[in-house]
Amino acid sequence: MELSISTGPAEPPLLGSTIGADLLATVARHGDREALVDCDSGRRWTYAQLKTSVDSVALGLRRLGVTKGDRVGIWAPNGAEWVLTQYATARLGAILVTVNPAYRSHELRYVLQQSGVRTLVAASSFKNSDYAAMIAEVRPQCPELVDVVLIGEDSWDSLTDISADPALLDGIEATLRPDDPINIQYTSGTTGFPKGATLSHRNILNNGYLVGELINYTEADRICIPVPFYHCFGMVMGNLAATSHGATMVIPAPGFDPGLTLEAVAKESCTSLYGVPTMFIAMLNHPRIDSFDLSSLRTGIMAGSPCPVETMKQVIERMGMTEVSICYGMTETSPVSCQTRTDDSLERRVSTVGRAGPHLEVKIVDAEGATAPIGVTGELCTRGYSVMLGYWEQPEKTAEAIDAEGWMHTGDLAVMDTDGYLRITGRIKDLVIRGGENVYPREVEEFVLTHPDVLDVQVIGVPDDTYGEEVMAWVRMRPGTAPLDAESLRSFCSGRLAHYKIPRYVRVVDDFPMTVTGKVRKVEMREISIRELS
Repeated sequence: MELSISTGPAEPPLLGSTIGADLLATVARHGDREALVDCDSGRRWTYAQLKTSVDSVALGLRRLGVTKGDRVGIWAPNGAEWVLTQYATARLGAILVTVNPAYRSHELRYVLQQSGVRTLVAASSFKNSDYAAMIAEVRPQCPELVDVVLIGEDSWDSLTDISADPALLDGIEATLRPDDPINIQYTSGTTGFPKGATLSHRNILNNGYLVGELINYTEADRICIPVPFYHCFGMVMGNLAATSHGATMVIPAPGFDPGLTLEAVAKESCTSLYGVPTMFIAMLNHPRIDSFDLSSLRTGIMAGSPCPVETMKQVIERMGMTEVSICYGMTETSPVSCQTRTDDSLERRVSTVGRAGPHLEVKIVDAEGATAPIGVTGELCTRGYSVMLGYWEQPEKTAEAIDAEGWMHTGDLAVMDTDGYLRITGRIKDLVIRGGENVYPREVEEFVLTHPDVLDVQVIGVPDDTYGEEVMAWVRMRPGTAPLDAESLRSFCSGRLAHYKIPRYVRVVDDFPMTVTGKVRKVEMREISIRELS
C-alpha cells in the first residue's frame, strides 16, 4: 500500500544568508536595474537607490534606539515606505511585526502588547481608518511602545533625513544569523485573538526565493503586487521573491483596485501578477479589461483560497498568464508548502495545488495521526525549512501546531495522488456532516460554478434538527442574470450531485465577507446564516 507522503526536490540549494546580506548581493549584481515602482506616487528606485533609502530608514530607526531583536510594528497599506521599513528592519536585525490594515483599536492594542512593539511605523489614515487616532487611543495601555513614526508626517521625514553610513550597518549585519527571528505575522484567528507566527530570515528569504525559482524569475521580471504586504503573500512571495532575483517590485495602488492593477500591468509591462481568486475574478469582470495591453504577462501566482476551475482557465486564456502557478501554504510555513510547476498540464493547475516545494516534505494523516494511503482524504502536514520558529511567547499553542517530529499540522483536508500532487478538499472545521455523510464544500462549489449564471459560490453548513447540518450556498450572480433561488439550484443539481450534497438553502449576495488578504470568512457567513434562518 502506497502512503501519502512526498518530498520536494533538493535543488536549487537553500540560501544561507540573511535578508540584508541577500539584498546587498543583489545590489552588487544589479545596482542599475529598476527595483521598485510605486504607481500611486510615481516614485521609482534602482537597486542602488533602494539600498540608500533602506539604509537611511535603518539608521533613522537605530537613532531612535532600535536594536537587534526589538520589535518594530508596521501598520499601513501597500506603499514604498512599507518596503523600505521591511528591509531596514532586516538590516538592523529588528523583528518586523506586520499589523493588519483592517484592524481596529482593540486588535491593535492586543498585537502591540502581545509582541511588545517598541517602535510603530504607521500611516496616519487610509480609507475610513484613522490610524493616528486609534494609536493615540491605545498608546497609554502599551507601555513598551516608545516611538510612533507616521508615514508622510514630520516624524517620517525626521527618521529618513539622515545620510547613510554603510559601515555602521555592515557591522550590525555581521552579528546577524539566518536563523534569527525577523518577522512576526499574526494569523487571522477565527476564534479568540490571533497568534503571532514568528519567522526567521531563513524561513522567509528561502520561501520567496524558491517560489520565484519555480516560476523562472530572473532580473528581467517585473512583478505586479496588489496583494497586501502585511501578509506573506505580499512581503515574501512578492518582495523577497523579487529582490532575491533582482526583479522589479511594482505596487499598483495602496489597496486592491482591479482597474488600477490592470493599468499597472499594462503601463509597467509587468511579466507577473499576483492575486487571490476573488481578485482575478474582479479583474476578469472589469468592464475595460480588453482595453489594457496585458501581452507582457507570462506568469504569476494565484493563492489564498481554492481557485475555481473556470477562473484559472480565463486567467490563462484572456490574460495570457500561460505559466501561472497555484501556491498553497499558511502563514506558519512562510507561507508556501506546495506549488504547481510551469510545465504542469492545465488539468493539474486547475485541479491541484501542486506538489511539495524544494527542501520540503508533505504528508496526509488520518484522525489518529497515521499516514493515510494514497487517494484517501486526511489532514495535510508539512515539514522543512519553512516551518515557523513558533508562536510568539505561546509555547503551548506552538506545541499544538507542530508535533514532536517537526510536522506542522495545517488543519486543511487534502488528498494526494501517486505523483505527489495535492488536492485541497476543505478545512477540517469547514467539513459539513449531514446525516452522517461527509460533504466537502469544495466539491459542491466546483459543481455549482458550472451553472452559466453563477459568478462565484461559497458553501457552508448550517445547523439542522433532523440531519445535524444542512448544506447552504452563498451565490454571486453574473451581471444581468436573475437571482437563483433554492428550488432552481436544487433542480440544477438534481441527478448530478448526490442528494445529500445538494444545497437546501441559497443566499444571493453581491460580495462575501472577506479578510484583507482575500480569504472568505466562512465563520462569519455561518453566523449571518444562522441568524437569518433562525
